[in-house]
Amino acid sequence: MTRQPHDQFAKEYLEELLSPIGKVETSRDVRSEVQEIDVWFDLTTPPTANPPNLGLLSQMAATSCLFEPYRNAPTEIEIRSCLLKLYTVHGELLRKAKREKQSLSETELPFLWILSPSCSARIKDGFGAFLKEEENWVEGVYFLHDFLKTAIVAINQLPVTPDTLWLRVLGKGSTQRQAVEELANLPENHPFRDNLLEILASWRKTLELKDNRSEEERELIMNLSPAYLQQREVWKEEGQGLVIETLLEGRFGALDEELSRLIPQIVQLPRPERTQLLLNLANLSREDLLAALSESSN
Repeated sequence: MTRQPHDQFAKEYLEELLSPIGKVETSRDVRSEVQEIDVWFDLTTPPTANPPNLGLLSQMAATSCLFEPYRNAPTEIEIRSCLLKLYTVHGELLRKAKREKQSLSETELPFLWILSPSCSARIKDGFGAFLKEEENWVEGVYFLHDFLKTAIVAINQLPVTPDTLWLRVLGKGSTQRQAVEELANLPENHPFRDNLLEILASWRKTLELKDNRSEEERELIMNLSPAYLQQREVWKEEGQGLVIETLLEGRFGALDEELSRLIPQIVQLPRPERTQLLLNLANLSREDLLAALSESSN
């Protein structure tokens, strides 16, 4: 399975989460050959009032940073390619600051987060990656030496807590499956729930349309099923709502607030009752319709 479908999903997903707290750019080109940064994040200045709590993701996005999400664990060559992109960005920013006769401190240069479904001991040893538990970083977040400004997040090693949910959704296998179930079970009024479910469900639909799906893609479809099932009901209700809105407009003209409020109520009626009501709509006055729905709700 190529990175492209996962890249597009991960970019859209991270953009949805990070936009409330800063500026997000996806697929940003860098000048060194033809390279593209998946997600570039800059914290809003001044900081957003009452920013959403994204747990570990908020901790990672406390400064300007790049995110490079991988569907499969990156090789050492791919990790070095990420480092090359990071330092190309650093070079561009430093040259820009010099042209504008400004200074740029080390802390202002972006940090790189490589999001990997797992991370082998060989990769950790080869890059000298280590935990920073004394700085309140959880298990699974492995830092390269400080001046490299890079960390590898082994998603399957993250503790299963609400603080890591947003990152675990980008994992694989049982890690992702559990995270998607947790996301689908969030309270309906959660600020991110509906939009993220729609992104996940749309990704599943895209995969289902593919011919000759791989075993990994079939597993991914199963992992995303809880989100899809939840979102399918929303799409179904939205479709029914549009039909009902059209029928009401055909009968009563432009809908005022009172009539508009009836649409979700009609959608929720049992199918036989809803069908009968809509079949009789041409013979109902406004008062008749309001009375019929008032009676149904009692």
